[in-house]
Amino acid sequence: MLPHASLDRSSDPWQCTLDDFRSADVAMQQCLALARVAAQTDLPILILGESGTGKTLLAHAIHNSSKRSHGPFIAFNAAALSDSLMDSQLFGHERGAFTGADRSVKGKFELAHGGTLFIDEIADMSLSAQAKILRAVEYGEFERLGSERLQVADVRLISATHWPLPRFTATERFRKDLFYRISGITITLPPLRHRPGDLRALIAAEIGAASRQQGKTIIGLDRAAAERLFTYAWPGNLRELKTVIAAAVALTSGDIIPEEAILAAQSTRATMPLESQGFASSTRMDDLCAVNDPGAAGHHDLTLKTMERRHIRMVLAQAGGNKRRAARMLGIARTTLDRKLAS
Repeated sequence: MLPHASLDRSSDPWQCTLDDFRSADVAMQQCLALARVAAQTDLPILILGESGTGKTLLAHAIHNSSKRSHGPFIAFNAAALSDSLMDSQLFGHERGAFTGADRSVKGKFELAHGGTLFIDEIADMSLSAQAKILRAVEYGEFERLGSERLQVADVRLISATHWPLPRFTATERFRKDLFYRISGITITLPPLRHRPGDLRALIAAEIGAASRQQGKTIIGLDRAAAERLFTYAWPGNLRELKTVIAAAVALTSGDIIPEEAILAAQSTRATMPLESQGFASSTRMDDLCAVNDPGAAGHHDLTLKTMERRHIRMVLAQAGGNKRRAARMLGIARTTLDRKLAS
């Protein structure tokens, strides 16, 4: 799953470092800059963001960019686990600790020694589990289930949740002391609908990856298909984008993806109009908006200059006429926006 615009999908995404990521979006650029700082420290990191925004992949990239990159990266999802299973998964258990425990098993903390432990959906943990995590994170100490012998692990913790955790801690469902301990550096990933500057490259990359995987050659989208993709709000973010594009490639018999191959819902609209989204990549995606579509050419001025001007005006309208906000949404400087509006 691609969190950023130019990660090479031909390589293993779990081996990428932060140097492999690029973005045209200001908010994402700030996330990457903060992640690079975080990677050079041993501070605990908290990654916030909606489901599907790429939190796990970013955690991998931070680990791979850190001094712990030669150590293990152990991932654990804390959602919907009972306390006893949580204990066993995180801290391990001794033989005979419970029915069916026929051997001793190391937990995630022990397995992550010398490396990074990534706990996804940490806000879904029970208060009891949170208390045990706090001790392990703060002192590096824990016991396996069924044992009284103290275990020690040198672990760098990266946590993630789709909840807005600072607001979540205002309730009684998450320990404030644990929040303060795990949020040495907090990184908030923006949802895809707030990243219009990255969408075209993300779509191009996903089409390229899906085409390679399915043995097809896709060179573009017809105009109606492009409009479906660029005006959709992507509530499932990058995870949904990957699935929709893979399905579209599978349903396409030629080399241009038609509208009927786009299975994303039509009712959810975003603030990313079609006219902004030209493509450029090394996999023949320069024609991805099908500007050579003979059916569209007679009814629309599809020159790049005209498409850019339409997009800028539409974004400015969406920003309520606020040029500073519009420039931020477009990922360009305010002076650049003024120049383009005057041209």
